[in-house]
Amino acid sequence: MTAADVLLLALGAVAVGAATLVVTTRHLVRAGLYLVLCLGAVAGLFLVLTAELVAWVQVLIYVGAVVVLLLFAVMLTRAPIGASDDLDRPGWPAAVIGGGVGLGLAALLIDAFRWTKVELPEPGTAESLGTEIFRSWVLPFELLSVLLLAALVGAIVLARPEIGRRR
Repeated sequence: MTAADVLLLALGAVAVGAATLVVTTRHLVRAGLYLVLCLGAVAGLFLVLTAELVAWVQVLIYVGAVVVLLLFAVMLTRAPIGASDDLDRPGWPAAVIGGGVGLGLAALLIDAFRWTKVELPEPGTAESLGTEIFRSWVLPFELLSVLLLAALVGAIVLARPEIGRRR
């Protein structure tokens, strides 16, 4: 067992443990922080697999933007931060359904691929990815940024109804 194998196992265990804590904790802010830990561990997995660009995109986009947006949404909407008794439901139906779906998907994948080897394409570079994004996909990229900005402004307006009200 090499050092890379040990790192993959350790980071995988951290990611699975943090993901479990995200869905089982009763505190919303703690769930957001566990999500940061989980996504950071996934970025570490990408680094061990020598996919540095994907790891930095993971950190910048998911950890940096999505989690910050989640925490801002919690703060702006004045959602209850602590545990809420009126929203608690039994978790065993979801666990049974999730486990059944997971086992079904695993059986489907095992049956579909068996021991078939899949031919992988040539690995891309950051230069080719940037060229593709900013040459062919620049309009959808910019439209998505405008959509996210509109969603953020809308969340602020909905959370703060006193903004824009005449005195």
